[in-house]
Amino acid sequence: MSRVYGTVSMGLRAPIIRQGDDLAKIVTGCVVDAMHEEGLVPRDRDVVCMTEAIVARAQGNYASVDNIAKDVRNKLGGETVGVIFPILSRNRFAICLRGIAKGCKKVVLMLSYPSDEVGNHLVDIDLLDEKGINPYTDVLTEEKWRELFGYVKHTFTGVDYVEYYSNLIRESGADVEVIFANDCRAILNYTGNVLCCDVHTRARTKRLLKKAGAERVVGLDEILTESVDGSGYNPRYGLLGSNKATEDTVKLFPGEECQALVEEIQKQLLDVTGKHIEVMVYGDGAFKDPVGKIWELADPVVSPAYTPGLEGTPNELKLKYLADNDFSALTGKELQEAIKGKIMQKDGSSLVGNMASQGTTPRRLTDLIGSLCDLTSGSGDKGTPIVYIQGYFDNYTNE
Repeated sequence: MSRVYGTVSMGLRAPIIRQGDDLAKIVTGCVVDAMHEEGLVPRDRDVVCMTEAIVARAQGNYASVDNIAKDVRNKLGGETVGVIFPILSRNRFAICLRGIAKGCKKVVLMLSYPSDEVGNHLVDIDLLDEKGINPYTDVLTEEKWRELFGYVKHTFTGVDYVEYYSNLIRESGADVEVIFANDCRAILNYTGNVLCCDVHTRARTKRLLKKAGAERVVGLDEILTESVDGSGYNPRYGLLGSNKATEDTVKLFPGEECQALVEEIQKQLLDVTGKHIEVMVYGDGAFKDPVGKIWELADPVVSPAYTPGLEGTPNELKLKYLADNDFSALTGKELQEAIKGKIMQKDGSSLVGNMASQGTTPRRLTDLIGSLCDLTSGSGDKGTPIVYIQGYFDNYTNE
């Protein structure tokens, strides 16, 4: 009988991970448990994925608001600092902001509008049109913002982030001034010391500020790149990708040990299953919510580490294109065999530009698989931080 399943994504339950746990042993053990308890039969080119959260927890990669404050003070001078383009998130940025505020005397908080970088809205874009505001050029003070839009609360969280972030800064001992602008250079009318908090546009932001004559320009990816008083750190991403751990600490994005971890898990899985299984660490998926308009990717990358077999992009043919064009005169079994034959003719060379591949997703495998994993594991109480995927690299010809 022909195989019925294509790609299957399964969340695997795991113990609660603590600092110092042997994660390679735990992940391998969860796969073995699935084999014994659920009848999982591993195959070559299956994929095992784990959330970045359990990797960072096992690494003990944490930092306190005082660690953040000290690094900000050392790198930006401890006086007035422009904090620009932060994500609107209690989980992602609030604790970082507390540390930043503790590291300076005044924060000029510059928020992008109508939304932050990943789509969290401060105000509906239609209101900008109604009020005659041009978000590309207009710089608004907090007073003007309130006059125009009042006290707008986030659709999902019910939080007025302007008020929330301002209060956090004051509670941390710094003065605060809030402005709204989308040109990073607007901050230079207030201070020459700037902390860029954007994630995916940070390189351009830094370049523009430096060219415009800023005194000090530091990205969130440059804070805690080394340990401060024994803290955790991330040499590549700094505070980017961090999450709230407690009211006084953040869990950082996993460090460089990630790569060694995925390779060790691959080795252990080969030893116990006899199969070559790909392994990756994933954070946020790379997708956008069509209702809330939020782009999920608040991490600097979807996957900070993965085995070499996950490098690259899909190289697929569009079945409906073949059915409607090359083989439009065929039906039933004859059509199936013709399409299978076309797929089998692929020689591994790129199909970019080939009409028969149009409409296939030109995204990296790690971004696609990471998105699948993020949706499978969720971010709440499912208790499945490990995801096992079968059939991802199969096609219509595989039986």
